[in-house]
Amino acid sequence: MFRKDFLLQLYIMNQNFYYHETAVLDDGCNVGEGSKIWHFSHLMAGSTIGKNCNIGQNVYVAATAVLGDGVKVQNNVSIYDGVVCKDNVFIGPSVVFTNVINPRAFISRKEEYKETIVEEGASIGANATIVCGNKIGKYAFVGAGSVVTHDVMDFELVAGVPAAHIGWVSKEGYRLEFNRYGIAFCHESKETYTLKGGQVSILQKSDNNDNK
Repeated sequence: MFRKDFLLQLYIMNQNFYYHETAVLDDGCNVGEGSKIWHFSHLMAGSTIGKNCNIGQNVYVAATAVLGDGVKVQNNVSIYDGVVCKDNVFIGPSVVFTNVINPRAFISRKEEYKETIVEEGASIGANATIVCGNKIGKYAFVGAGSVVTHDVMDFELVAGVPAAHIGWVSKEGYRLEFNRYGIAFCHESKETYTLKGGQVSILQKSDNNDNK
């Protein structure tokens, strides 16, 4: 038993990523350099985990699920087939993803899985449910306990059941307060944001110069 445990630890240390000895990594899963897989998590064959990701305890990642670089998945999350999370996405504890709109125990609908995309930098709060077939935009923020039933725009803040628009956030996750000209500032990054036609974007430096 001692030799078996020693060889397991030696194998783990020789990887360019870390996984706890209780984690299950099926042959054929893909894990990027610097990532960490914690207790009792299961990565199916074919699943893709990018570089420098952190996969918490009791996380399931399905065969066709894709996580980009720098993704953080908290405890007790199942990431099913059809879910794609881009770089630097945050997934809070016990977030629920789905992949079938009308599941029945007695009907196989594996050919009907719908894709759910979480764009770069988005955050999903604890216990939120993401109904399949929707997209969460870049740097969007989904409040804890929300049920997302429609697309969420870039930088949009949504909350509630069903999730509804309640504001906008910066890349750093702070509320944006737009003035009557549709301009807002992030106090942390000092970046300027514009709100035009119901969409938020970062005002580029060249745009600032043009306005002088």
